[in-house]
Amino acid sequence: EVQLVESGGGLVQPGGSLRLSCEASGFTFSSYDMMWVRQAPGKGLELISTITSGGRSTSYADSVKGRFTISRDNAKNTLYLQLNSLKTEDTAMYYCANANIPWPTVVAGSGRGQGTQVTVSS
Repeated sequence: EVQLVESGGGLVQPGGSLRLSCEASGFTFSSYDMMWVRQAPGKGLELISTITSGGRSTSYADSVKGRFTISRDNAKNTLYLQLNSLKTEDTAMYYCANANIPWPTVVAGSGRGQGTQVTVSS
């Protein structure tokens, strides 16, 4: 059974930092590109970052470019997202997902973990 377990979220002040983790099991993690997505209250799912299977190539949404860093440790089957210079508009539930899963499937809730809440507030 494929499992993705996100952690590391919390309440942080604007300008603060967090590091999110996503532990994967049930599939060959090192063979797949992975991604982080988020959903803010009342908004749709947003793709914010992707990373290739070997970790050599990454991409970011304009909204997080220069502030967030995606990485992975294939030996630990774990995906990370470093969030720096957080803004109130980064408040959302953050999910990891296999980047090969069709987007409508991810939007529907399949192929991603239960999420970790990030709240940015003073």
